[in-house]
Amino acid sequence: MSRHAVLGEAVRTSDLPVETVALARRLVGLSLGVDSPLGLAGGCIVEVEAYLPGDDAASHAYRGLTPRNRVMFGAPHRAYVYFIYGNHWCLNITSEPRGIGAAVLIRALEPLAGIEVMRQRRGGVALRDLTRGPGRLTQALAVDGGDDGRPVGPRGRIRLFDPGRPVQIAVGPRVGIASARHLPLRFSLAGSRYVSSPLPRPGAMV
Repeated sequence: MSRHAVLGEAVRTSDLPVETVALARRLVGLSLGVDSPLGLAGGCIVEVEAYLPGDDAASHAYRGLTPRNRVMFGAPHRAYVYFIYGNHWCLNITSEPRGIGAAVLIRALEPLAGIEVMRQRRGGVALRDLTRGPGRLTQALAVDGGDDGRPVGPRGRIRLFDPGRPVQIAVGPRVGIASARHLPLRFSLAGSRYVSSPLPRPGAMV
């Protein structure tokens, strides 16, 4: 079976929501694949966080347009990639119409395709830890600042796929941020062992 077949059918961006929370919820259970000379690597998206337009103090767009966050204010469904803590990259997918800054952070995947390639990039760590957390994820997929602004579509380097499986979503507060931590904007694939810690609260299923 090819790596593409493992990930599912290609998703057209025209089939994706633009509104931030709707996009975040839709991404859970889809597969993310990133191409490179070593082939396609990726897996099922099991955890995301929504960063809203307007008064979301945790969003990079909160204080307006800057050189760093300009991609957030561009077209939806593009990769917004930024460097954090001086040691790793984070991959987001932009949302909302052009001119409105918002995005969805991809926090964790269940590895499915190109696993040996991802293991080489991550130093041979255990399968569960390959892409569990935004920094590990980008290292495993070889995503960096050169991907900032790339379209996320059916034919580019960064692609989405639909495996066609039913999805139950767990909802909880975002993690690893200082502002607006209480907002229920973290969406996870219920029961997945590949989500980052802490796990969603039991029973918080929508």
